[in-house]
Amino acid sequence: MITPITLHDIPLTDILFVFALEAEAGSAFIGCNLVFTGIGKVNAAIALTRALQRQRPRLIVNLGSAGSQRYGKGEVVCCNRFVQRDMDVTPLGFARYETPLSHIPVVLEHGLVQSGVPLGICGSGDSFETGHVEAPYDVVDMEAYVLARIALDEGIPLLCLKYISDDAGNDAAGDWAVQVHLAAEAFKRVLF
Repeated sequence: MITPITLHDIPLTDILFVFALEAEAGSAFIGCNLVFTGIGKVNAAIALTRALQRQRPRLIVNLGSAGSQRYGKGEVVCCNRFVQRDMDVTPLGFARYETPLSHIPVVLEHGLVQSGVPLGICGSGDSFETGHVEAPYDVVDMEAYVLARIALDEGIPLLCLKYISDDAGNDAAGDWAVQVHLAAEAFKRVLF
């Protein structure tokens, strides 16, 4: 069952806010427990694992920029389903996006929903996707899948909100550079 979350239900000291980059947080989250992971799944896994060794939060909130051809620039989307979009072991007979021998479904489901925010499926991969093709996801980023996987394995609820900075098309890099700085205020409006 999907449960809507209100951050006011949990003390801020028990919430860990996870961003890839400081630019995504701006000054809107000063005074909160913050982790900046750096870009990509490996950096995100290392940073979140280290943070969880220091403090076990009651809630992990992943906030960051993402691309989408379904949602418009400036929109905030809540993701509670995740795909590892760069996992491709099809030559060995596995389905595309399937992690071999892991018993993890192609679409990993873990996460809370934010009232009034549309739901999306996030495809995470270690590439800046500009040639979005038919896929089982409609939002693209570079970290959320591994954060959701760790939160699930650790039994910690996750809220994942993505600020759509670009259309994951040919102009994505330029759009991202302009839009990423607007993410923090959009997150603040949705959360507080």
